[in-house]
Amino acid sequence: MQVRGLFGARGIVPVAEFLGQVRDQLGGSAWRQVPTLCWLDASDGFLVGLCVAGCVLSLVLAAGFAPGACALALWALYLSFCAVGSPFLNFQWDALLLETALLAVFYLPWSVRPAWHRESRVSGLSRWLLWWLLFRLMFESGVVKLSSGDDTWRQLTALQFHFETQPLPIWTAWFVHQLPHWILAAMTVAVFAIELVAPFLIPAPRRVRHAAALALIALQVIILATGNYAFFNLLTIALCLPLLDDEFWPQRWRGRYSPVAAEGPVQAWPRWLFAPVAAVIVVVTAMPLVGSLRTGAHWPEAFTKLQRALEPSMSFNGYGLFAVMTTTRPEIIVEGSADAVYWQAYEFRWKPGNVHTRPDLVAPHQPRLDWQMWFAALSDYQHNPWFIRFLARLLEGSPEVLALLEWNPFPQRPPRYVRAVVYDYHFTRLGQGGSAWWTRGEPALYCPTISLKQAEE
Repeated sequence: MQVRGLFGARGIVPVAEFLGQVRDQLGGSAWRQVPTLCWLDASDGFLVGLCVAGCVLSLVLAAGFAPGACALALWALYLSFCAVGSPFLNFQWDALLLETALLAVFYLPWSVRPAWHRESRVSGLSRWLLWWLLFRLMFESGVVKLSSGDDTWRQLTALQFHFETQPLPIWTAWFVHQLPHWILAAMTVAVFAIELVAPFLIPAPRRVRHAAALALIALQVIILATGNYAFFNLLTIALCLPLLDDEFWPQRWRGRYSPVAAEGPVQAWPRWLFAPVAAVIVVVTAMPLVGSLRTGAHWPEAFTKLQRALEPSMSFNGYGLFAVMTTTRPEIIVEGSADAVYWQAYEFRWKPGNVHTRPDLVAPHQPRLDWQMWFAALSDYQHNPWFIRFLARLLEGSPEVLALLEWNPFPQRPPRYVRAVVYDYHFTRLGQGGSAWWTRGEPALYCPTISLKQAEE
């Protein structure tokens, strides 16, 4: 839905142009540093074809056919986009999806039509790797909130800002933002308790482990119910499910799927091969975890070389969500004009603009441009080269880029000039503001008036 507007020939950051620059800079090592199937073809048709292939393979995987092979193919397809998709595909959930898909290669059976009553009994080592991923994801997210030195987390005031300043809130966030400060402080304590304590209960006896899983799932449900974070919350909940053994579920749900007791797991990977691979995964992923706990930790040179060699795969990651809480909400409004006197605003589909537009649910879809506009507002346009490319596409009237927006105020011909202004947005307070969801202050200039010629220079 977005691939041509973001990465196509007339998109904001064309893949073909990016790969040409990479090839010029890295020469023969370019394909190793940027592992993508787009080296074969970077045309719009090929990009769309990769997306279609991903959708088809996802359906095949969901239907239970060739799950291990499908997971590997899907990992390669998604990596192909993430490797060339900066800055629109470099979020932590993109890395989490890649890492989960790679572990699924070892977790899932490799037969074409698995006998699920038998093969659902996975090997203990592959299950532990998924538990390790969930532990790192949650524990590191708690640690970075403290190690970052951010005062809002330490003073338990972070949630007084979060619901208002998060990239794409839902209308429910408006109501939660109205809660008394002591309730928001109590919720902050609960976040720390879940992220810093529950991960250590993952290997505990089953009842304690179940409680930890339910606490982690509850946190994700609350985040999902008040903000648009793409597929992150759903994927994290999926990672919690292996903590719940069969006995956790009601008998009527699991009766027909109960595995045959006499039969053990089908081992898709021989232990002599899988054990060293698992050891590499644990060592490489432990490095960012230890780094979050101890600044300046030193590792043997062999470990750092291994980490660098695996880095292009984007599948051995460190995590740390909301390390520093944003306390203001600058919002960029892009405007066009035919005469540089009368200006009309472009409306985005999901990010705040019109103060009377209700913030709505869009997850698990992620409008990549809307998200990146939030990050762009936290710095200046000189630090966001893609932003000038975006303005240039508006001046050209690129249909692919305009399709990413809600409303184009220049349907007949592109504007001669564009500019960007920034407002400070706040939620309205309960009983104030009438039908408005937002209030905003006076505009400040974010990007000066430019023409197409200036944008291309």
